[in-house]
Amino acid sequence: MAQVNARYNEQKFAQDQREDLYPTRLSESMGVSWLKRHDEVVRGRHLDGPLSEEQLTEFEKNGFLFIPGFLDEQEVEEYRRELDALLARDDYRNRDFTVTEPSSDEIRSLFAVHFLSQKFHKLTEDPKLVDSVRQILGDEVYVHQSRVNYKPGFEGKGFDWHSDFETWHAEDGMPRMGAISASIVLTDNHEFNGPLMLVPGSHQAFIPSLGETPDDNYKSSLKKQEAGVPSKEVLARLIERNGIQAPKGKAGGLLLFDCNTMHGSNANMSPDPRSNIFFVFNRRDNAMQEPFGAKKQRPDFLAHTPDQRWRDL
Repeated sequence: MAQVNARYNEQKFAQDQREDLYPTRLSESMGVSWLKRHDEVVRGRHLDGPLSEEQLTEFEKNGFLFIPGFLDEQEVEEYRRELDALLARDDYRNRDFTVTEPSSDEIRSLFAVHFLSQKFHKLTEDPKLVDSVRQILGDEVYVHQSRVNYKPGFEGKGFDWHSDFETWHAEDGMPRMGAISASIVLTDNHEFNGPLMLVPGSHQAFIPSLGETPDDNYKSSLKKQEAGVPSKEVLARLIERNGIQAPKGKAGGLLLFDCNTMHGSNANMSPDPRSNIFFVFNRRDNAMQEPFGAKKQRPDFLAHTPDQRWRDL
């Protein structure tokens, strides 16, 4: 009976994708601060994997989970060298898949990095990572987005509060909350170098935004997001209810967080750079449709399809 119910739920999940359960980029307010989440948070408790029952429960409650020591020191050093080599490539500057700091030409992010680097591609297939993701999402997954982030000492800018799912739903066409972000820190994260901040429990509330999506919004939003961000009033209410947490720790830690968890970061005020590898895993049955709040989808270096193979960069 359990298997029958599971198959029914998965079929219903696919059918429900035809509806827009998370309207956003609206012309006028809906009169509510946020909408209730319609999708289960943890769907794969029946699957084997590295995560314990306690860890799954913590993720379900908070919308994120920090796992120290996911990579050992040798692995961290190898991935850090790979990151440095990518950031040093002049032929990657001024490319669509490259984002520089707003006030300089220093590379802030490289997208589609698992297509740029065989080493990072292999990491996306690491069983201890993929099986952890499947335990939460409950089905087969693919990489919806990948990137490396670098926040230089003293100069690395912050990023405003936002839910990734709001953007992926509105501008990429992600139907449901069936994705998880996996951020592996390659430098020590402390309170002064701009660690990621998250609002625990915020994954249960979808906040619709007001205003039409500008054409080619990604060209500016990757440096400073203005469309699709929640109002200060709604944010204040959400944070008053749930607080803010900033997981910190040694290089090699893994942060898993739900696609709808509200998060942001401060500027790096310390001399210590902050860098991480960032993969977004999405359920295969949650692949992109037509955008729900934009005229056209963003380029494929930002939103991959299942089984996509990268063209010549």
